[in-house]
Amino acid sequence: MNSLYLAIGAFVFYLVAYHTYGKFIARKLFNVDDKNICPSHELNDSVDYVPTSKQVLFGHHFASIAGTGPIVGPAIAVIWGWVPALLWVLLGSVLMGAIHDFGSLVVSLRKMGRSIGDIAGELINSRVKILFLLIIFFLLLIVIAIFGVIIAAVFSIFPESVIPIWSQIPIAIGLGYLIYKRNIKSKLLAIVAVILMYITVVIGAYFPLPMPSGVPLGPVGLWVVILLTYAYIASILPVQVLLQPRDYINAYQLLVAMGLLALGIIVAQPEIVAPSVRINVAGAPPMLPLLFVVIACGAISGFHSLVSSGTSSKQCDTERNSLFIGFGSMLTEGMLAVFVIIACCAGLAMHLEIDGKILTGTEAFTTHYASWSGVNTNLGTKLHAFVTGSKNMIAAAGIPAQIATTVIGVFIAAFAATTLDSATRIQRYIVSELAVHAKLPALSKKHPATLIAVLSAFLLAFHDGAGQGAMTLWPLFGSLNQLLAGLALLVITIYLAKNRKPVIYTALPMVFMIIMTGWAMIINLEAFWIAKNVILIILSLLIMFFELWMIVESVIILRKTYLTGKSNDSNNAAEAV
Repeated sequence: MNSLYLAIGAFVFYLVAYHTYGKFIARKLFNVDDKNICPSHELNDSVDYVPTSKQVLFGHHFASIAGTGPIVGPAIAVIWGWVPALLWVLLGSVLMGAIHDFGSLVVSLRKMGRSIGDIAGELINSRVKILFLLIIFFLLLIVIAIFGVIIAAVFSIFPESVIPIWSQIPIAIGLGYLIYKRNIKSKLLAIVAVILMYITVVIGAYFPLPMPSGVPLGPVGLWVVILLTYAYIASILPVQVLLQPRDYINAYQLLVAMGLLALGIIVAQPEIVAPSVRINVAGAPPMLPLLFVVIACGAISGFHSLVSSGTSSKQCDTERNSLFIGFGSMLTEGMLAVFVIIACCAGLAMHLEIDGKILTGTEAFTTHYASWSGVNTNLGTKLHAFVTGSKNMIAAAGIPAQIATTVIGVFIAAFAATTLDSATRIQRYIVSELAVHAKLPALSKKHPATLIAVLSAFLLAFHDGAGQGAMTLWPLFGSLNQLLAGLALLVITIYLAKNRKPVIYTALPMVFMIIMTGWAMIINLEAFWIAKNVILIILSLLIMFFELWMIVESVIILRKTYLTGKSNDSNNAAEAV
């Protein structure tokens, strides 16, 4: 199949889905109305609650949710064939991921910008709130520690990305100053900032900065310390100083990178050489249900609900903007995942060098994807197919291969960095909420809460002494992330039920995700048992227990809601059309 037709078909599908299903959901389920005052205005503190234009917030939100998830997941999952991966990315992002992200944002907007876990306490009960917050805390702990390692590893694999990534900080601070202090139009400034960004990309391509091997803690460990220190500083600064402008630049950077990929597809038009469906893969777990866990961010991801209800709801200017920010960002991420599938299943076949031998066509794909361990051993193997395929396609458009590789390396590192920024900030909110509940107000303050967020991630990262200890929990990350997506949909469903709205649009995705995630966790638990990994066994059982407890309590609430026919949402009147 010609990859150009696939890309055009996916783009049209997403465009139609946004203007039909997205607008239907906004009108039918949530009755978005600009007459409702958003928390960014009502609680404006110029630090966390800041009214933000639709374009700027889209950039922040999209950059925060993208990360490396829509790259790594599809790059691994195509080992089962390109058709299952593509169908899950297309249908999952529209019918599950977009409504999950959009629903989390709207519900938080109507609950004073509170997190989805905090809202669960109001809609269900305080026990569920604590369980939810603990699950979120544990997920964010893994995210912060692991993404610190991921960025450090990317710096080691692509030392060309070091100069561009750190140059983003002064560029972003300057952009934020000119927009918020000098009131200069943001779109023109963003273009200038992106041009400066790509100038640093060219510089980085020819002047890589590898970390010396003899440094204390080792190259990766030292980078983790530097990155966690940066995350602490970034998470306590007002959002308009660094977080918003940096994510805004990254969003434009991503659009440029996606544009280069699209140009490469148009020029090269590589054929999809991967098998349509591939069931028997050496060493691979079963495609069902693992496909729905391996591909997370490109279809649906629980982390997105934390961004929607953790940072974006505190900055959304009007309710109508929430559709573009929540629903639109998820579909854009889905399009990125489609490009990843094309890069791995078609771009890789253009030119693959292994041990001095040049492979092309079907041989290139089947050699790289010969076994599960061959694509799932470390970050380098996970990213190799995407980086190589993308470089091939971009180079076909006339971009030098060295610069094309740097563009992709910077793209990966930059979006991992935005995820690290947002995760640390959201973890501060979660720690504060837990501290308030535990009647420890001193720990709910900005600096103590941020210190707990960063220090806990540091301890997890360095419990092996090398800064990569968090990777021991990587097998739990996918399942825990997708479980959170199902639980967030559960909260949204209860919100809709209490407001006498149709729940089928969120209830069916919720049931699907909880079943698939539970099934995957059982499969993983069996593997942990065989490997005698006591830590992962205990944590898996504990998480499954929390999940079942929350579901039981939620079903009781849903039953009572439909039996009594009452709504206890104070915003019910405001939501009338």
